Amino acid sequence: MALSDPLPLACGRVLPNRIMKSALSEGLATRGHGPDARLERLYTQWGAGGYGLVVTGNVMVDRRHLGEPGNVVLEDERDLDALTRWSKATRDGGAPIWMQLNHPGRQANPLATRSRPVAPSAIGLNVPGMPTPRELTGTEIEEIVDRFAAAACVAETSGFDGVQIHGAHGYLVSQFLSPLSNKRTDAWGGDIDGRMRFLLEIVRKIRGAVSPGFALGVKLNSADFQRGGFDEEESRLTVERLAQEQIDLIEVSGGSYESPAMMGRGNRSLSESTRIREAYFLDYARTVRLAAGTVPLAVTGGFRTRVGMAAALESGDCDVVGLGRPAAVSTSAANTLLSGQVDRLSAPAISLNLPSTLRSVPALKSLDGALDLQWHTDQLHLIGDGNDPDPHRSVWRTAVTTVQRNGIDAFRSTRGGNSSADIKAKKKFRLERAVGRYLANPMVRGLTAVGVRVSLVSDIETTGRRSGLRRCVPVSAVFDENGAWIISQHGTRSGWGANITADPRVRLRHGKQWRAGTAVLVRSDDVTARARTFATHPLLSRVVAATFRSLQTTPISVRVTFDESLG
Repeated sequence: MALSDPLPLACGRVLPNRIMKSALSEGLATRGHGPDARLERLYTQWGAGGYGLVVTGNVMVDRRHLGEPGNVVLEDERDLDALTRWSKATRDGGAPIWMQLNHPGRQANPLATRSRPVAPSAIGLNVPGMPTPRELTGTEIEEIVDRFAAAACVAETSGFDGVQIHGAHGYLVSQFLSPLSNKRTDAWGGDIDGRMRFLLEIVRKIRGAVSPGFALGVKLNSADFQRGGFDEEESRLTVERLAQEQIDLIEVSGGSYESPAMMGRGNRSLSESTRIREAYFLDYARTVRLAAGTVPLAVTGGFRTRVGMAAALESGDCDVVGLGRPAAVSTSAANTLLSGQVDRLSAPAISLNLPSTLRSVPALKSLDGALDLQWHTDQLHLIGDGNDPDPHRSVWRTAVTTVQRNGIDAFRSTRGGNSSADIKAKKKFRLERAVGRYLANPMVRGLTAVGVRVSLVSDIETTGRRSGLRRCVPVSAVFDENGAWIISQHGTRSGWGANITADPRVRLRHGKQWRAGTAVLVRSDDVTARARTFATHPLLSRVVAATFRSLQTTPISVRVTFDESLG
């Protein structure tokens, strides 16, 4: 086999060559989670980039649970026209396009998801910022299976050539497969046969809902790269079962957010043979070749040279070479490889370059991996905006844009928790109040001292609705001639927010002076726009607004009107 050879699939379709643009999460949806025009610009380039197959970034099947801010969501035909333009932009360049379907499960992004995450079992991630999920019921599991099938039907209607089920990288399908995250004792858990049932049901449901000529693929972990997790032996058994279903391609990857082996950052060091052969999971692919039977295998992760890719195909260890991050900095990577213009693809090393003593700290390792993903997402945003990629972009600049895009919560530590939502909400309130008192307020004072002027640091005194006692808490406030604007970040769930509903008389600290007035919750006010007014510096105002926008509770603007007669 050669890179330029076509690949016939069981469904009857033929891939024009053996280079696949693997899924990269773009984050380029509209505010309503439909495909944005920026996706069309990006995929126009990938469609003409010479790839034998283009796989989209993960499209979510439930808008209540998102993997990242800006995910496209496919639940029905409401965005059919935009979906059709998206597929056409790719196919017009000569490349077939498959939509990757996904549900994040416990990896739901807390900045983009208002609902509590769900998972096979109520087991949290060891990743900063991820709350503990609740366990899915049997009925909910079946409903999610139906969502995958419904999304596949809409994808076919809108002109996509196939779909790929994301069963890797620690998302929901992968969570069901792993004994670390699936502790169920019903038919959806237990041994590997029970744990793979969720994936097999999705495969069967999709195949029964789409036409025979519509392609169906699966992305599967070779292993979780965590002690006691989904391992290579269980992965081989899963491949063996998948090969008995009507699927067209299995893409091999590995790792999760906790152990990002898919980016060469797993818990185990790369072997010498892997370094020589480039691909992180090629050794594993060789061991499952027999289990896969006639189903073609794609391997993604680590390929950089034309010689390495050709050797992988010639050895028969895989049938398709997947390119992910290199395609973010060179949208025409396949063309340049097939034509012989380049022998090696660019692979920037994205890291904070922390001292070696800190690199082994799990939270910092996850941060490095997250910034790597965000750096490549920045490249996709540049292309979507009509610009060229910037391979020299600073990782620190990416850190800033990550905060702008997601708010301060992007780097907040884990909110562990009890299964009780009320207890978690109280813990969250105490944490954020402590952050405001001991971190945010001193930081703002320091920024003010160097000329970045903000009006954030204050205190409000209310009357306890139950105790009748005066209660003083720190708040952020913007003052004017007649009063001030405050934001109750927890709405009426905040203690002082509930207090002013019962008794609107308050005192607000204005500098060194306490001023009396009345406070009113203004539910119609745009909280995000209001938050921007809290900082005159453009960068800080965007960060402040993004932070309020990312809160998991519902913030409400509060107007305080001064009335000295109340003092």
